[in-house]
Amino acid sequence: MKWVLIAFCCVVLACMTWITVVASLDRSVLEGGRGLWPDPWFIATLMDAYFGFLTFYLWVAYKETSWLARGGWLVAILLLGNFAMSGYLLWQLSKINDFSWEALLLRRQMAA
Repeated sequence: MKWVLIAFCCVVLACMTWITVVASLDRSVLEGGRGLWPDPWFIATLMDAYFGFLTFYLWVAYKETSWLARGGWLVAILLLGNFAMSGYLLWQLSKINDFSWEALLLRRQMAA
């Protein structure tokens, strides 16, 4: 299962890179707002994406024990979206030797 998740994250990163390059070659991201903001579907899609980012961030905030790491990942996720989310998941997967859902999803218990 670990390799399936790694492959999925790599596909997400590749697709996001591809569509970002294609969109950037079409026009600057700074130009896009003029015609998009009045469109209610654009606003709904943007809100949907950012609520998804914040939902994913709740897991990141649970996993990370340092406020600095939590803050850094929040900024990265809000600025980079799925790039940061896939990167975080790949980073978590790289720290697991024997894959289990518990090892991936739950915070590591510190030895007392």
